[in-house]
Amino acid sequence: MLTDIARQLRRNRTLAEHILWRELRYRQCAGCKFRFQHAIPPYVVDLVCLERQLIVEVDGGQHNEGVDAARTEYLESKGFRVLRFWNNDILENLEGVFQIIEKALCGNEIAGFAPHANPPPKGGRE
Repeated sequence: MLTDIARQLRRNRTLAEHILWRELRYRQCAGCKFRFQHAIPPYVVDLVCLERQLIVEVDGGQHNEGVDAARTEYLESKGFRVLRFWNNDILENLEGVFQIIEKALCGNEIAGFAPHANPPPKGGRE
């Protein structure tokens, strides 16, 4: 069941997911509420603001860009905007990640933002 998978993912989060989730809750980014490891069938997304229809995915080296592209296309077809960041983007440039998320929450275009602009970290989950 998808809810069980989401529960398991919440317990086994990566360091980058933990840091981003904690900071989003603490800073109350643009006054919006985010849900962590939330089921949007048939997927479980890392972070979502349902009010603003914004999904934030935190990817480690285990991600497959072809699968991620299909997943993003599906979620966008349901009306969501999807932002993807590598774990190392969050660990090394948390402030920059927040600026991008805040702009997206306010409906602004994000000039120069290219998801996965940096290479993934070596290995799997961090």
